Amino acid sequence: MRPAPPGLDLLAGAADGHVHACPHINARRLDAFEATREAAAAGMAGLGLMDNFGNSAGLAALVMRELGALGVDVWGGLIMEPPAGGVSLEAARIALDYGYGAGGARFLSLPTHHTRHVARQEGRSPAYVEACFHMPERGPLPDPLPAILDLAARRDVVFNLGHVGDGEAVRLAEAAKARGVARVLAPANHFDVATVRELAALGACVEFSFFFVSPATQVGLTHVDAEKHRIAAAPLDAMVARIAAAPPDKVILSSDCGVALLPPPVEGLRCFLTLLEAAGIERAALAAMVGANPKRLFRVSAPSPARDP
Repeated sequence: MRPAPPGLDLLAGAADGHVHACPHINARRLDAFEATREAAAAGMAGLGLMDNFGNSAGLAALVMRELGALGVDVWGGLIMEPPAGGVSLEAARIALDYGYGAGGARFLSLPTHHTRHVARQEGRSPAYVEACFHMPERGPLPDPLPAILDLAARRDVVFNLGHVGDGEAVRLAEAAKARGVARVLAPANHFDVATVRELAALGACVEFSFFFVSPATQVGLTHVDAEKHRIAAAPLDAMVARIAAAPPDKVILSSDCGVALLPPPVEGLRCFLTLLEAAGIERAALAAMVGANPKRLFRVSAPSPARDP
């Protein structure tokens, strides 16, 4: 009998809050039902579905209605990309109540690709860059961001800072804290160590994902339109230094898998944990970063028996 692959035991009770198993304009590795079944087989506690083209809370609700008995808590939310309604208070309100009469989106995210920070990296046209979201260095928050932050605070959901620059992330975290948002998540794969430290001090959780140390960074992919763009890799040693800059209870680890050329999310997450352990991060810390921390942030719980609407 073959021994279990290394890192598999760390998946027991884990929650992967960054899975792209939704319909997409390019090939997906698996659908949300398959992702949930594989997570259940690995003993995982939760999966968060993300989609650049729409509110994934409805798909998560459907998965829970059909597969809730497997014991995996599946949730969705809204990345406020233009195809999903943009940075819109109305779209955010709808997402938070989108389901079978209970629940709804557990996160509201600023754009992950339609930001000036990413658009400039992709070499987009000046008009495209100008139309993308950015956080001004000073002055009032751009509308409707204040109302969206107030909504996130009132409904106690995760506010994801999206893919913005270091300075923008800090200003956004400060604004979210000032308006009472208790659950802030910052994708931090490329941030400076000082930025990671500052975000954690502001109360934000910092997220690091397998995608950024994977071969998927070596080829152009379609993310939000038909154009193909490469996403900059994060060298493993640099990522480990960033992880070490934050208190262990503020670090979230995820797969960001779903694209066809990567392993399924469960396997991608296992590979990520194995890499990080080999790079010197202790197992107890890894278990918290993939288990207790995301479960606390996203309010993961054992699913209730499915009920008809």
